[in-house]
Amino acid sequence: MKGLFALFGVPLAAVSLFAGSAVAAIQTQVVEYRHGKVVLEGFLAYDDALPGKRPGVLIVHEWTGVGDYVKGRARQLAALGYVAFAADIYGKGIRPDNPTDAGKEATKYRSNRPLLRDRATAGLKVLQSNPLTDTRRIAAIGYCFGGGAVLELARSGAPIAGVVSFHGNLDTPNPADAQNIRSKVLVLHGAADPLVPPEQVAAFDKEMTDAKVDWQLISYGGVVHSFSNPRAGNDPSTGVAYNVKADHRSFVAMQQFFKEIFKKRPDRFKPPIMNPRPHSRNGVR
Repeated sequence: MKGLFALFGVPLAAVSLFAGSAVAAIQTQVVEYRHGKVVLEGFLAYDDALPGKRPGVLIVHEWTGVGDYVKGRARQLAALGYVAFAADIYGKGIRPDNPTDAGKEATKYRSNRPLLRDRATAGLKVLQSNPLTDTRRIAAIGYCFGGGAVLELARSGAPIAGVVSFHGNLDTPNPADAQNIRSKVLVLHGAADPLVPPEQVAAFDKEMTDAKVDWQLISYGGVVHSFSNPRAGNDPSTGVAYNVKADHRSFVAMQQFFKEIFKKRPDRFKPPIMNPRPHSRNGVR
């Protein structure tokens, strides 16, 4: 578990794109909003050179709150052409800087799933209200604590196209709530993750299958928890470690998933036509 202590933010480079002579700048903005009387502070990123509305992606942070890591992911998504909004589950100014406080803060919400869902929904509403967001095409992604949060958002019946969990918790106190899921689900999981053991994965499989959810789980062999965060270190024996291959593969898998859920027209997939070989004279093919 000591590897968890290292997971505190990783600055990811801001991205600039060039189209002809015009510079496509990634714009960012700190957004203050509320859930009831609680003030929250999220982070918005978008490419101001793109015309019109585009799909939106809600991002839910790790147990440390909104920090450099999810802000960097928001910039990455903006560079890919999405409106990205990193929601704040904890509240303005609540950014735990040590594992004890981070654990306590995360537990507040993991032990109160309705509150967790409501905080995620508050962030979703901010993204939906942004004039650049195509509200028919919204996804939610989350890392670690945030992975579990977006799955709870899906279980609440949120009107989104898909959710992606990166090394997130898969458990829920109310498996029957999966019947409310209206979105497609993608789980990106480290097969050797001690924090999300095989028993939890099996229970999730049953939950999704029983509810007839359109879901998929990609399990990366030999990979442990927090594989997408370079600050997780490089010692898998701690149960928490960065894995560059899994980071890359999971990001590519997310993009492919987005391509599927954000398409404007259904793909018309046709299986290949397998022409049978002619029978030989002796009846053997």
